[in-house]
Amino acid sequence: MTDLSKYRNIGIFAHVDAGKTTTTERILKLTGKIHKLGEVHDGAATTDFMEQEQERGITIQSAATTCFWPGSEQQWDAHRFNIIDTPGHVDFTVEVYRSLKVLDGGIGVFCGSGGVEPQSETNWRYANDSEVARLIYVNKLDRIGADFYKVVEQVKNILGANPLVMVLPIGTESNLKGVVDLLTRTAWVWDDSGDPMAYEKKEVPADMVDKVEEYRAMLIETAVEQDDEAMEAYLEGNEPDLATIKKCIRKGTINLDFFPTYCGSSFKNKGVQNVLDGVVDYLPSPTEVKPQPEVNAEGEETGEFAIVDVDKPLRALAFKIMDDKYGALTFTRIYSGKITKGTSVLNTFTGKTERIGRIIEMHADERNEVESAQAGDIVALLGMKSVQTGHTLCDPAHPATLEPMVFPEPVISIAIKPKDQGNAEKMGTAIGKMVAEDPTFIVETDEDSGETILKGMGELHLDIKVDILKRTYGVEAIIGKPQVAYREGITKTVSDSYTHKKQSGGSGQYAKIDYTLEPLEPGSGFEFESKVVGGNVPREFWPAVEKGFKASTEKGVLAGYPCLDFKVTLDDGGFHAVDSSAVAFEIAAKAAYRQTMPKAGAEILEPIMKLDVFCTDDKMGDVIGDLNRRRGMIKTQEPTSNGGIRIKADAPLSEMFGYIGALRTMTSGRGQFSMEFSHYASTPRNVADQVIKEAQEREAAKKK
Repeated sequence: MTDLSKYRNIGIFAHVDAGKTTTTERILKLTGKIHKLGEVHDGAATTDFMEQEQERGITIQSAATTCFWPGSEQQWDAHRFNIIDTPGHVDFTVEVYRSLKVLDGGIGVFCGSGGVEPQSETNWRYANDSEVARLIYVNKLDRIGADFYKVVEQVKNILGANPLVMVLPIGTESNLKGVVDLLTRTAWVWDDSGDPMAYEKKEVPADMVDKVEEYRAMLIETAVEQDDEAMEAYLEGNEPDLATIKKCIRKGTINLDFFPTYCGSSFKNKGVQNVLDGVVDYLPSPTEVKPQPEVNAEGEETGEFAIVDVDKPLRALAFKIMDDKYGALTFTRIYSGKITKGTSVLNTFTGKTERIGRIIEMHADERNEVESAQAGDIVALLGMKSVQTGHTLCDPAHPATLEPMVFPEPVISIAIKPKDQGNAEKMGTAIGKMVAEDPTFIVETDEDSGETILKGMGELHLDIKVDILKRTYGVEAIIGKPQVAYREGITKTVSDSYTHKKQSGGSGQYAKIDYTLEPLEPGSGFEFESKVVGGNVPREFWPAVEKGFKASTEKGVLAGYPCLDFKVTLDDGGFHAVDSSAVAFEIAAKAAYRQTMPKAGAEILEPIMKLDVFCTDDKMGDVIGDLNRRRGMIKTQEPTSNGGIRIKADAPLSEMFGYIGALRTMTSGRGQFSMEFSHYASTPRNVADQVIKEAQEREAAKKK
């Protein structure tokens, strides 16, 4: 039986270009998983195996791999690391979110010169939500403008986190020689050969002794707060032994009280071993994290948990589907029990049992087939037919559902149509596979025009989907202009009445409702309440009224966009003993919606994006002027450590198409930006009129 205390399920996450994939390559080299290093800028990184990743030098989908680490001094039995390398680009944050959901620990990588960048904040927030223990690794200290101490301050101020500094850098920028391990007061110095194993352990450099003692005292003071006995001894002047200090750091890390912080340069092979030792020393094994809660059909917690134990009934979560030449791979985290090749498991979402064809350990896109897997493992299953992201697989004799994943709504769409009938079939099959892989990629068919609409998280997201359609699946298609996902809302509270009467031979239809529509806070959704007393509208018809209004929200009265954030209160009404029915009340509610929405000050809402722009000091005026022209609201401007300015703003998505090109032109190629959806807000009159006009033109074109 495998010893679960020697397992570490970890993810590596960071902002674009902080060096996640390079760090993963170094880990694979040090653990003996690969023998030749592949570099991201050469398109040769192990975990970036998609063509699109190799060309663009970014990670698009998370990749899983397994390796073993016996310690930098071979001081332990080998510990098994299941590692997931995640994307940094904001359009692919769903990959980070769903990876963190199934991991026990993580390494947050920060660029030594860029510091805490916008995507770092989003990923950190996801990790906080998932309560994942983390190490911090400040990478790229060999870069010009790199400053370890400044990044540590940013982690405190911007992320509100408590970094526990474990090592200090020796030298900086091109003079980076190595690191000092504070606990053992040992300097690790690498030579310039680039060999990660070519290091010596030395005395602390004379000019660093005071700084090392200062940071070491802070480290131990913070650590001993986790243990009353150690704290008392320390206050009496007795420093606890190394094992006790490590035990305290481990406890505080797992409790998320602080985050052990390392530094180095992955590209120059300096400092990565210390991080790997830290993973073993301080990140939790599968048995040390809070067990996953089980939920009922409504998604409410039942009070039961999937305890990490091989002898308990099977509980596993499918967190990613990937289609490749061998068929659909279902990436699965096993929380309890075990699975064996050829056995059947129950998918509680579909209610169907499925037979496990093959069980595979992944190493990026290579695979190693195994006979069985158990609690704590992350494996890929072959042969699952109807399993999707977020589905629970369990023992058919002991059914249970794990807490599912919630994904953000897409904010941008494009129309696509195949060039000819031959491509139509290929496109249908390809899109089906892509939708199964990515829960934030949604495909709809416009019933009137027959057009296929692709919806995604941003321009890059849809760009890459179209690229995959063309290259991977060989689909030739015509692509429409990007469209914004507008919404509609109301601004006034209105009370109204509607009577539905229909008499035409046989039994008639009758329903009368008195109701109030009122706007709600953004993000509230649709609410319904009945205040009817005395049976004027019998209780059995209330759900029909709610259903009629709720179904109507799919189409607003101004431009046909879904309607958000309002409440319907059923105040009173009337019914007929023979002619009233649930159908009559549902029809009345739908007609009432169309009648009253215009009176309630219906308005068009547009998606507002949270924007983070980096530019050089001398170009700040141009960039801010351009954002103002795009109806952007500037929130903050902060100088960065590498001589630039970071501008945070809110701007409407409709004004941001093609922004990267404009920004590069303004900043001579040095500007960078990222954006993510923030909220919906009302549009100015002229924009709303244009949106309504375009919607009317589309409707007219469909009728022709």
